[in-house]
Amino acid sequence: MTLETKLPFDQEYLSNYSKQLGEPQWLLDLRLQALAKVEDLPLPKPDKTKITNWNFTQFSKHTVANNSLTSLDVLPEGIKTLLDVENAGNVYVQVDNTALYTSLSEELTSKGVIFTDIFTAAKNHSELVEKYFMKDGVKVDEHKLAALHAALLNGGAFLYVPKNVTVEEPFQAIYVHDQAEAMFNHVLIVADDNSAVTYVENYISTNDGEGSIFNIVTEVIAGSNATVQYGAVDTLGKGVTTYVNRRGVAGRDARIEWALGLMNDGDTISENITHLIGDGSVGDTKTVVVGRGEQKQNFTTSVIHHGKHTDGQILKHGVMKDSASSVFNGIGKIEHGATKSNAEQESRVLMLSEKARGDANPILLIDEDDVTAGHAASAGRVDPMQLYYLMSRGISKSEAERLVIHGFLAPVVKELPIEKVKNLLVQVIERKVK
Repeated sequence: MTLETKLPFDQEYLSNYSKQLGEPQWLLDLRLQALAKVEDLPLPKPDKTKITNWNFTQFSKHTVANNSLTSLDVLPEGIKTLLDVENAGNVYVQVDNTALYTSLSEELTSKGVIFTDIFTAAKNHSELVEKYFMKDGVKVDEHKLAALHAALLNGGAFLYVPKNVTVEEPFQAIYVHDQAEAMFNHVLIVADDNSAVTYVENYISTNDGEGSIFNIVTEVIAGSNATVQYGAVDTLGKGVTTYVNRRGVAGRDARIEWALGLMNDGDTISENITHLIGDGSVGDTKTVVVGRGEQKQNFTTSVIHHGKHTDGQILKHGVMKDSASSVFNGIGKIEHGATKSNAEQESRVLMLSEKARGDANPILLIDEDDVTAGHAASAGRVDPMQLYYLMSRGISKSEAERLVIHGFLAPVVKELPIEKVKNLLVQVIERKVK
């Protein structure tokens, strides 16, 4: 069985959909150009994971109107706990394809900060969005799934922080998957020169989402001397097939930090690539993964050094349970001319059962002499002596495994720079390892 790419949506459908949203002409043109490329472009080729029979295209409804989750008050309690509803600060909540709630303080509005859904941004700040949307980060013609995303875009958020503005309070976005068959969600974050911002997002399913598709693209653009801290905890359902591409572009002396808790229960392909374009820029990625059941996952994390004196750090720890399998690819690439750069990475996978599979692949691609680089990787099963020691103290096997897992993931979790992500991640890990 191979992936069928014939879509039930044509140019006429996209033109009508774009008109209903009041999109600018450039966005409609981009949609139609992307649609024309879908059939001829290849799928991405994640190392050691065959996805030709994964369903990324077969669904009957491009959008849904959710008539049950229509206000913050009626959201499930598990989602409400992510929000301080009474004192919601800079928050965006999206249910399926609908922007349910947006708030931005008057102080930040007066400083020129923009935080809204992607379609309102495209209408009200057309030139600004057009300047960055799928230009320097993810390209429309990279592969079939990128083109699909551009053509069928049906949700997402836009965050812009002007020059010389530092925002202390994190921005929060919650994307609730309830009834949607397919989500093509796009998050675009632009931190202009000398700015600083923290953004935290959650993808969360209210059910298993059997047969659903998520195609997620994030672009983070950090101008000269800007700092972006980006946190995410993904908890999509068992029946959701997910492709997620989080891409960063850092200018001179800019810093992009990723804190990612990749906790989906369904099959997942994840790409996290940071381009260090400017001299002195920094890319730091910390990732925690727990796989269970029969899910198949592939996680590729890359930091690509273009500028001089750049620093790239990758730290990933994953735990595989049951019959889950995951491939962890870490890539540090130093381009010719990126002198005095440093690329470091560590990937470790712990397998808790005989049927679980984990593969850690560190890759260094160096095209320059005057640099430093290093890597560490391991994949192995839980140490029976650790379990024996704990059980000899009267601790049950399941509790002993839980303690070992927390101990294994702790070196990454404790390094996460965003407290809210750290606390939520601990709760999700606790649930997944039971």
